[in-house]
Amino acid sequence: MKIAFTKIQIGSFFALCSAFLFSSKAIFIKQAYALSDQVNATVLMALRMGSALPFFLLMACYFRNQKQHQISTQDWGLLVVAGLMGYYFASWLDFLGLMYISASLERIILFLYPTLTVLASSVIYKQKIRLKTSVAILLSYGGTVLVLLQEQNHAPLQNNFWLGASLVFASAIAFAAYLLLTPRLIAKFGASNFTGLALSVACIGTLIHYWIATPQAFTTITTLPATVWLYGIGLGIFVTVVPTFLLMQSIARLGAAQSAMIAAIGPILTILLAVIFLNEHLNIWQWLGCLLNIAGILMISFSKKALKH
Repeated sequence: MKIAFTKIQIGSFFALCSAFLFSSKAIFIKQAYALSDQVNATVLMALRMGSALPFFLLMACYFRNQKQHQISTQDWGLLVVAGLMGYYFASWLDFLGLMYISASLERIILFLYPTLTVLASSVIYKQKIRLKTSVAILLSYGGTVLVLLQEQNHAPLQNNFWLGASLVFASAIAFAAYLLLTPRLIAKFGASNFTGLALSVACIGTLIHYWIATPQAFTTITTLPATVWLYGIGLGIFVTVVPTFLLMQSIARLGAAQSAMIAAIGPILTILLAVIFLNEHLNIWQWLGCLLNIAGILMISFSKKALKH
């Protein structure tokens, strides 16, 4: 019996797989950190982005915009800034933060980026935030603070807990800034070509950072345990390249809003994976905070108008 799958079913499956793979990022990072004292955020980022770079270069070439000769130097410069901001700097801050806080908390803090985009837009365009959006933001931040305080109570006193939380929040700010830059660039380059170019720029920026910041860079990376290499390549292929492609395919079939709704399961998936692989546990108040955070983000994500015009 032949089973025919609809476009919606295929798109939903791609979105779910993408959310699952993106959610596993913190698990890969935490496991890699535990393997060797040589592993830090810069080293692991270099392994991740170095293994992903060939795929994004191919994507940029394959989806090349035939009218790129009409794109201004300013647009190219903005693309470089966006790529470095969204997928190099934001990712590096995130990797640093995960050295100090749990995978569960990292995902909840990082999930605040839609609220930051709305807040920044209200300032830039000098528009008031709608009441419904204000309630959503309060829910998101209230839930996040609840999780933060609960985890801080159980964290060792000298493990740089607040430094880690601040680094991840800074990562969310950087990613929100990237999102503010993308609409104009997507209109110029096309979504797929822009994604390939921006991520290629981020990969190159990451590798330059590694070679400048790491003494004896070649020796350091070649003497890493093979298991660390596997985690780094896994981060590049299965947590970066594959879910990016799946998300693109999902958006093509479902649209951005529907794909985002499925992606909202991300924090829950990360928490479940952290319980299974990292032995992390959330109490009832932390689960409540997580649900408040997700509810607020969903309200913002599916609000047709977050700002008053």
